[in-house]
Amino acid sequence: MTLEEVKEIDSTYVMPTYGRMQIAFERGEGARLYDLQGRDYIDFGSGIGVNSVGYGNQRLSKVLADQTHKLLHTSNLYLIPQQALLAKKLVELSGYDMNVFFANSGAEANEGMIKLARKYGEVNFSKKRYKIITLASSFHGRTLATLKATGQESYHRFFSPFPDGFVIAQSLQDVYAKIDDETCAVMIELIQGEGGIYALPKEEVQKLEKHLRNKEILLMIDEVQSGAYRSGEFLASHLYGISPDVIALAKGIGGGVPIGAVMSKHKDLFQAGDHGSTFGGNFLSTSASQCVLEILEEEKASGALQERIELFDHKLEECLRDSQKFIKKVGVGLMVGLEARDAQIQREVINQALESGVIVLRAGKNIVRFLPPLTISREEILEGFERFRKVIV
Repeated sequence: MTLEEVKEIDSTYVMPTYGRMQIAFERGEGARLYDLQGRDYIDFGSGIGVNSVGYGNQRLSKVLADQTHKLLHTSNLYLIPQQALLAKKLVELSGYDMNVFFANSGAEANEGMIKLARKYGEVNFSKKRYKIITLASSFHGRTLATLKATGQESYHRFFSPFPDGFVIAQSLQDVYAKIDDETCAVMIELIQGEGGIYALPKEEVQKLEKHLRNKEILLMIDEVQSGAYRSGEFLASHLYGISPDVIALAKGIGGGVPIGAVMSKHKDLFQAGDHGSTFGGNFLSTSASQCVLEILEEEKASGALQERIELFDHKLEECLRDSQKFIKKVGVGLMVGLEARDAQIQREVINQALESGVIVLRAGKNIVRFLPPLTISREEILEGFERFRKVIV
């Protein structure tokens, strides 16, 4: 199929919900994508942080192929061995005493957190608590509830009325003022992704955690983008030295196969019938996730992940030093960005980078975002930045 044929069919039959770049990919290898014309691109976006082990990973491909010959799905009416093993793996990697619910996406994982918080507020207090405080510039998903939890008004147009009970704080300090006797939880991203790759101040997060614990208010961490070693640790929560009550995961834990997870210290709060998912945690997705986490765990243990983070950081510093288009570097681990001087420069850099054969992403108002595969090679990093520098210098 040619690119023009794809464009025509897409424009005729697919809802126009995405501002798509007019390019279509056919295959990938490592951190490299190939379009329909055979041209290659170094991918510093990894499907918005999803393709954590890159493209064509042989270990993951074998696991997927083997599982398709056995079972893809039976539903959660029955025990699923792979699901149980993945839950065990997630809990062990977290180091927290939790259990796990499986969904299909980040938005669904965040919906699960919201429902869990609402039940917590219902059964643990004499007066029902239902309010959840989130932060300005946050992003938590596209469902009605997670959209309302998202602290960016631009996402709220057209879709009201929203579910009640979400309160937006302008900062961590403002959270304290927003707490009242109907507050059941505070839900935050430690590193805001769509909001501009902004890492919250560590000491302020730790102070808030202690305050919430004293108030018996849940601290819920959205690690949909920052989890699965994206920050350099399995969870960004580990970098912050905190122990959340609830965590949401998705994106990178599946390596491209849709999966989301809710992890909670309140292990018996959800009972049979309180929550569910037809597809969540099926044979295919949990087999894939086990493999992905094993690969990433090995990359972390060997020091290879840290070497990539340090090289990537060095190349970003070079870009900042040699180009007048950027103000500063932001982010943590391999969830990083360059703050452009304005939104126009941001758009130009992203578009020109694609023309130059390197994929970078948008975040916030003027951030050029980098979310490369966590297994990206040294050679791919160097080649990607060589292409990127042609655009910015």
